[in-house]
Amino acid sequence: MSVATDTGVKARVHPSPNHGQRPDGAPIDMLVLHYTGMPTAQDALQRLCDPRAEVSAHYFVDEDGSILQCVPEARRAWHAGQSFWKGDADINSRSVGVEIVNPGHEFGYRPFPDEQIEAVIALCLDICGRHKINPWMVLAHSDIAPNRKEDPGELFPWARLAKAGVGHFVEPETIESGMMMQEGDQGQPVEAIQSMLALYGYDIEITGKFDGRTKQVVMAFQRHFRPAKVDGVIDESTIETLHRLLAKLPTLA
Repeated sequence: MSVATDTGVKARVHPSPNHGQRPDGAPIDMLVLHYTGMPTAQDALQRLCDPRAEVSAHYFVDEDGSILQCVPEARRAWHAGQSFWKGDADINSRSVGVEIVNPGHEFGYRPFPDEQIEAVIALCLDICGRHKINPWMVLAHSDIAPNRKEDPGELFPWARLAKAGVGHFVEPETIESGMMMQEGDQGQPVEAIQSMLALYGYDIEITGKFDGRTKQVVMAFQRHFRPAKVDGVIDESTIETLHRLLAKLPTLA
């Protein structure tokens, strides 16, 4: 007899022991997408189920589109690590985590197959629908941990997900002009950009100084929302894309 999954899409249970209790009353209002970042899918799955590793995710999507559920959604999986979004530093307690098989930047980063992305879209629509997760709370691991993580990276097709109804997205502004601000700059324009990124949800101090942390956050933003050029430099394309994303948010988001 097969064990039922939480999702309505085709999936099977492959349990991981790595999970804990969600705090009482904690809402599930975030969906975080990762890539596995290991040489093979089997390596990644073994690690997610190894109690010594102390990492896990709720779902695991292979390149052929097959889906495994490793942790029940009612339980707190250990996928986000040290992270932050919109004032909250305990992302694991309020999120569902999805690991998407890809070797990642360290082991041969490559485009995500169509079958895999179709499965990811179906799974995300199902999760967001059941938990009423808002589009602007569907995030990359790099969004919530820009100092540590790059996944799922600039090859992940966020625009395709958005067209299917998953995530918050605008068509990136065309890259035309050159650099406007970069690491080492300071002043009111830098403060304004930091304020906009913080308002969107990123963990960034509003200092008016374009420091290393600011560059990491800008790169995370570019990976998700302006992936054609990920350099941590503020140009008109980055500013305009960020401005249009903020304008598209409801007032109380």
